[in-house]
Amino acid sequence: MKLKTRVIISFFSIFCIPVILICVMFHIGMQVKMERIGEKYGIDEPTYENLVNNTLMLNKITENDAQELHDTIKEDPDKLEDQNYLNDFNNRLSESFSFLVLRKGDKIEYNGSKKSVDNQKLLGALPGYGDPRAASDNGIYIRTKEKAIVRQVDYQSGSNRVSAFIITQTNSILPQMKSLVKEMLVVMVLVLVGTSFVMCVWIYHGVVTPIKELKTATQNIKEGNLDFTVKSKGAREVSDLCEDFEEMRLRLKENAREKVEYDSDNKELITNISHDLKTPITAVKGYVEGIMDGVADTPEKMDRYIRTIYNKSNEMDRLIDELTFYSKIDTDRIPYTFTKIHVSAYFEDCVEELSLELESKGIELAYFNYLEEDTVIIADAEQLKRVINNIIGNSIKYMDKPRGVINIRLRDVGDFIQVEIEDNGKGISQKDLTKIFNRFYRTDASRNSNKGGSGIGLSIVKKILEDHGGKVWATSKSGVGTVMNFVLRKYQEVPVNHEQDINH
Repeated sequence: MKLKTRVIISFFSIFCIPVILICVMFHIGMQVKMERIGEKYGIDEPTYENLVNNTLMLNKITENDAQELHDTIKEDPDKLEDQNYLNDFNNRLSESFSFLVLRKGDKIEYNGSKKSVDNQKLLGALPGYGDPRAASDNGIYIRTKEKAIVRQVDYQSGSNRVSAFIITQTNSILPQMKSLVKEMLVVMVLVLVGTSFVMCVWIYHGVVTPIKELKTATQNIKEGNLDFTVKSKGAREVSDLCEDFEEMRLRLKENAREKVEYDSDNKELITNISHDLKTPITAVKGYVEGIMDGVADTPEKMDRYIRTIYNKSNEMDRLIDELTFYSKIDTDRIPYTFTKIHVSAYFEDCVEELSLELESKGIELAYFNYLEEDTVIIADAEQLKRVINNIIGNSIKYMDKPRGVINIRLRDVGDFIQVEIEDNGKGISQKDLTKIFNRFYRTDASRNSNKGGSGIGLSIVKKILEDHGGKVWATSKSGVGTVMNFVLRKYQEVPVNHEQDINH
């Protein structure tokens, strides 16, 4: 859910939910209060109108008292001469916020007012004998300082005209109604506070909690700890932010892993190069010292020493060249010069050059060309030669047979040419076969002067061929030999429609 939607829902919830809850609670409270008022004052089925209109309610609760007064006057009017009865009746009226007044002629005989309302004021305010309004079921409303509802019952006592009044003060509020008002105020406060609290918690968990987690995650990254997870939760905007943050964390972790691997590779490369440079340098130093000490005392020895120094220098130059090329791979700045190459002629030159070197090492080289004479590819001649030399160099390095053999075959495979370089060396185990093109991977963990190398030769082969739009793979059997295969796309001339050119 979007943060905007969450805020809008919270706004309307804080307004609507309290209104609904207060209405429900008010309805329930009114029902309970009506039942209690009906039980206390003997009112059958009190209505909302009775509760809302204080005058009607007060008038309603004195109904039974007025009826009792009617019945007493009708059946035994002498009771109204009994002071104890009058006091008892008046006490019951006081519970209904009313009091009894008895007027005989023009004189107040009994005044039950708790506030000691003056008799003269009563005489001036009360309706006259036989007033039909006061004798009605609803009584009469008098507007004095103390506003009241008056019920009047008239009767004759001998020669005297007597009026009995039940006076109810309308400014009195039933205790049940007072408590209802207080309870509703408490309910309103609780509902408003509760709703606000729930909405605040909802927004807090949707926004603040995820932000706190992001803050913790930021602190972890600041301290270099990337082994944690940022869960996507909360408002949509915050959730999207969490997802982006988690993606950033994963990328940082991957970059950190790659940097560790890169640093490790660099250290291994430096170690390998240092070791492999030390061997020819030691040899060169030894032969130079031999010349300086006069050990090479014949032209033949001198020639052999110089040739050995030359070969070791070439070996060092090759290692340095390989290191330089490796640095260019890492920065994607390999200087390619693509040109058309006639495959047959190119490989014939390569084989001729390689045969001299292999012959000196006692390795037989065989060359088989199954391509058409005019087959052409687009490639960098220098880098393609590096590919061939690296593969041949690997074959020489791991040659373990007294009579070494290397076969080079060129085949036509549709739109590609396939080059196979096969040797009868020690071979590669199946578990190592898929890893030989990884940087610094060496099938032989032990390093010696015979099987040195930087460990990046075949990774360079893979990189160059991929940049040429080709690919490389190997097949091998331990103890039998290895076949390195790579393919390159053939160059094909786009046919020109001469008839179309003439028409145009």
